Amino acid sequence: MPFFVFAKGVPTIVMDYDSGRILYENDIHEKALIASITKIMTCIIVLENAELDDQIEVGEEVLEMYGTNIYVEIGECLTIRDLLYGLMLRSGNDAAVVLSHHIFESEEIFITKMNEKAKEIGMNDTIFLNSHGLDEETENYSTVYDMALLARYAFQNKEYQKIISTKKYQTKSNFKSYVWYNRMSLLNEYSYCIGGKNGYTPRAGKTLVSYARKDNKTFLIVSFNDSNLYQHHISLYEKYFDLYDNYLIIDSKNISFPSSFFDEDAYIKDSFSYLLGDNEIDNVSTLLEVHPLKNNILGKIIIQLNQEKIGEVTIYSHPKKKKDSFNIFQKIQSIFR
Repeated sequence: MPFFVFAKGVPTIVMDYDSGRILYENDIHEKALIASITKIMTCIIVLENAELDDQIEVGEEVLEMYGTNIYVEIGECLTIRDLLYGLMLRSGNDAAVVLSHHIFESEEIFITKMNEKAKEIGMNDTIFLNSHGLDEETENYSTVYDMALLARYAFQNKEYQKIISTKKYQTKSNFKSYVWYNRMSLLNEYSYCIGGKNGYTPRAGKTLVSYARKDNKTFLIVSFNDSNLYQHHISLYEKYFDLYDNYLIIDSKNISFPSSFFDEDAYIKDSFSYLLGDNEIDNVSTLLEVHPLKNNILGKIIIQLNQEKIGEVTIYSHPKKKKDSFNIFQKIQSIFR
């Protein structure tokens, strides 16, 4: 599979979903119009604030919508779940505006919630002024880095995962029946793709957020203004799936501590794995931090890559045992392999 080199004008990011590690970046903080990948935020706001089986009656708000629609009509009743599938599979601008008018008391409140969520997850270079991504009257700006943060956050929601991975959805309202196929064609073109959202306006160009999973690795890619976006995403996935693997660095089932620090009751609950390239394995180190016993916590293991922290694991003590807090405190830090 050939690898396409990205031009300077194509902001792109490749991120490991599990760790948030950036594997590839190009102009990742450049602000741009984002078109319909806006709907990722619309979707997650609805998922976090509404009951999916509740019904919405379509109002006159749909009359102002153009572009890609699911063609709902005034007086038509659909569930919130149905509208979300129409939003994400068909990129329904009318679905977006119906949801944004009815989830809260007004569309203005909905957009406020979008911007509040953006700040909450660290999207500091993002502004939402509508729920659909059209940019002739109001404009949504973001960066590929911010959209990667949103994509990673949203993917924690199981219902979101289910929606964006769906290739075909059927439903019916009080007016008619629907069959929707996912417009994000990477689902059919790339066997490892597990979902995503595409977008386009003449001003924004083609935008894409995608996810792929292979060999226990889950990556996400965001690109803006990308005329060859599907092939670029495939090429990047293939390249970075080959370059990186997940390594088990701390195994909770197979670990022992120096006897001078803890008795046999010291233990950890969680293992720690991290995505690494072959040439990075020898650059991983661990630091043992020990402190006076508090709430059955003895300390933690700090995991570092090139002397920079990439994670930590808490060390516990069974409550039935008492520790010599003074002696432990004398040994605050120790590097071990």
